[in-house]
Amino acid sequence: MLGSSKAYSGFSVDDIPAAKRFYEETLGLEVSEENGMLTLHLGSGAGVLVYPKPEHTPATFTILNFPVEDIDAAVDELTRRGVAFQRYEGSSQDEKGIYREIGPPIAWFTDPAGNILSVLAETAP
Repeated sequence: MLGSSKAYSGFSVDDIPAAKRFYEETLGLEVSEENGMLTLHLGSGAGVLVYPKPEHTPATFTILNFPVEDIDAAVDELTRRGVAFQRYEGSSQDEKGIYREIGPPIAWFTDPAGNILSVLAETAP
C-alpha cells in the first residue's frame, strides 16, 4: 500500500536558525526553509524534514548517516570546520574519533541540538 509513497524522514531541533547554519554552512548541505521548518536536500535526492520542538530531547542513537569515499579526509575537513567528534566509553576509536573495528569505519558527531550524526566509509554494493 505505501510502497510507492514518497516517504521522508524527519527529526526535531530546539533552534531552527542554529540548525540551518550548521547543516548549510558547516556540513555544506542544500537547505530550504518553509513554514518555520527546514528541509535538508541530500545527494540521494531524499529530503529530511527538520522541525522545531521547544522541549526537544536529542535521540540517543544516530539519526542521519553520511556515507563518504574517504572517511579520514571527511573527518579532517569537518574538524577543520569546527565539528567535534564524539568519543564513547568502551569504544576503541582512533585519535580522530573513527571507530574501525566492526563494520565500515564510522565517526559520530552532533548537531547544535545534540542529535547524533555520522560519517562512515562507503561500502561496495
